[in-house]
Amino acid sequence: MMEGHQTNKRGRFEGKTAIVTGAGSGIGKAAAVKLAAEGAKVALFDLLDERTGQAEREINGLHAGAARAFDVDVADPARMEKAVREAAGHFGGIDIVFANAGINGRLAPVEDFSFEEWEKTLSVNLNGTFLTVKNAVPYLKQRGGGSIIITSSINGNYKFSGFGMSAYSTTKAGQVAFAKMLALELAKFKIRVNAICPGAIATNIDASTEKSKELQEIIIPVKYPEGSQPLSDGPGQPENVADLVAFLASDEAIHITGAQIVIDGAESLL
Repeated sequence: MMEGHQTNKRGRFEGKTAIVTGAGSGIGKAAAVKLAAEGAKVALFDLLDERTGQAEREINGLHAGAARAFDVDVADPARMEKAVREAAGHFGGIDIVFANAGINGRLAPVEDFSFEEWEKTLSVNLNGTFLTVKNAVPYLKQRGGGSIIITSSINGNYKFSGFGMSAYSTTKAGQVAFAKMLALELAKFKIRVNAICPGAIATNIDASTEKSKELQEIIIPVKYPEGSQPLSDGPGQPENVADLVAFLASDEAIHITGAQIVIDGAESLL
């Protein structure tokens, strides 16, 4: 019986550069740490604050020179173009793009959304994904391939009971369509594009989420006495998602593109 092929994962990203948006915390930080640990140089795209600075120091403390933070608002076309250009120049190219930055935005009944609130969520989540990918693709083409991973969600794709999350869920469904369109468009350039759909993950995204006082009027209560995470005792961890991102970024996923991968501990099956 032939022995199975064993892949050495320790240095599978040696010589490669990754852009990670929303890299200052949560899933983005966990993915940046994971990629750097396996040899990648990582451009940390986020608003420069103490969290982003800490992420940069933490990664460089373990892997000298592996990370550099860039002060970026992903919804700002000029800042995104500049940051991608500078990252490619600093590290000598781009091979992996993790378009992860996103916000929940305001949770409210549709009639209580202001246009500005609706537009802000779409701007960060959808426009930010577009700008990240648009600016990175020319550099991926220069490399002759690469991997793009987009953080979508089970919300808007598999789960629709996130009351008040109409703007957020719309962006998450849009990201999946965007990923599938680009998977076909970029296949001839050997660039793979996949969307991941996490369920509840222990991050700080809820800290910036505003809930309107009218929200209770539309909520249909659903209670699971044993919790809504059948596979675990609570939300997943950012590191769980980072493992998936690293797989999709690697040559182990060389024949996977246009995929929509759920990582939610069976939450969306309830």
